[in-house]
Amino acid sequence: MLETIKNAWKVVEIRKKILFTLFIIAIFRIGSVIPVPFVDPSALSSTEMTNEFFSYLSILTGGGLEYAAIFAMSVTPYINASIILNLLCVAIPALERLSKEGEEGQKKIAQLTRYLTVVLGLIQGVAYFLYLKSNLLLSVSGTGSLIFAGFVITLAFTAGSALVMWLGEQIDAKGIGNGISIILFSGIISRAPQAANTLLSYWKLGKQLTVVGILLAFLLVIAFIVWMTGAERRIPVQYAKRVVGRKMYGGQNSHLPIRVNMSGVMPIIFASSILMVPTMVLSFMTDSQKPLYKFLSLFSTRGLLYAVLYFILIIAFAYFYVTIQYNPVEMANNLRKNSGAIPGIRPGKPTSDFISKILSRITLMGALFLSVIAILPILVGTVGGINISLGGTSVLILVGVALETVQNIESQMMMRHYKGIFD
Repeated sequence: MLETIKNAWKVVEIRKKILFTLFIIAIFRIGSVIPVPFVDPSALSSTEMTNEFFSYLSILTGGGLEYAAIFAMSVTPYINASIILNLLCVAIPALERLSKEGEEGQKKIAQLTRYLTVVLGLIQGVAYFLYLKSNLLLSVSGTGSLIFAGFVITLAFTAGSALVMWLGEQIDAKGIGNGISIILFSGIISRAPQAANTLLSYWKLGKQLTVVGILLAFLLVIAFIVWMTGAERRIPVQYAKRVVGRKMYGGQNSHLPIRVNMSGVMPIIFASSILMVPTMVLSFMTDSQKPLYKFLSLFSTRGLLYAVLYFILIIAFAYFYVTIQYNPVEMANNLRKNSGAIPGIRPGKPTSDFISKILSRITLMGALFLSVIAILPILVGTVGGINISLGGTSVLILVGVALETVQNIESQMMMRHYKGIFD
């Protein structure tokens, strides 16, 4: 990885893209520590983010929530909007047809995602304002001033969400890698010093074995993620010979690669977003004696019920994501059109059934891999007494984005070093 970045730095065009990406990241990090108006900084600094829902958002936003910053919502509204649009494209035929209309259809879907991002940013902005208000973190008094402050704070959070989305699109156009992923990566990696400080404090408390175990598990998980990310099942394909005019085409053997982790980190994001709904509702409840409060408390990120539901939902969403992304019938038809066939399998329905069976098995392996990585920190945290329940999601995102970015750099280097027929 370091060698790839070193070689890419020597190419002027790639170096400009890397510097532009770093510039956008710097803007995002600055906006993540500038508080919105009407917030009491002294009260905010003395308040810990103990609520699990806001702690979860704080990890994904790089601590912006803890500062009540302009970019406090970060990319979470955009991610949620993308998830909702993906689900609606399956449920609504009109959106499904729009998504299959090629580039123009994708542009319209992207535009709808932007609109939905603003709406979700507004909703989350209102929710965070109510959280600030209920915890007496505002520097205003009086009903009129409070209404005005609420309007300004909510508008600032919404505008920040839209601006973060725009910054991600600028990285897509002029930088390196996927913009939203890069911003999410920078937000999570900014929490590294705080995580190191937490481990150091546990070390001083005499929990050396626990800290060493967590570090070893962290390294093993990274190695396992890298290995599984590159793993794939290759279905052999043989192309028949065709004679066109005086030339003969085909006759070669190839393969159809199917990655073990086809869905990436999306099932984890889907599952965690749904399981955070009870904790979000719980964050606005004050009476701990109510039956509803006690019921919602069962969905704590440190509890057994959360781990079991998390495991099941990740597997379910992995199958759902692969179903909407891969169509075995279409893959079988494409093989037939190109005079390709899987050895020992008849073309047509037998081929689609065979591909479907392979996809099902591979998806199960990938889903189990994601589930284990996601719930392992919960189990380790329960045994060691350290709250790292969301560590698996963060590690998967960090490793996945890092590998994706390095592959993007390598592909751009290959394009620029390709020798044409006149060279």
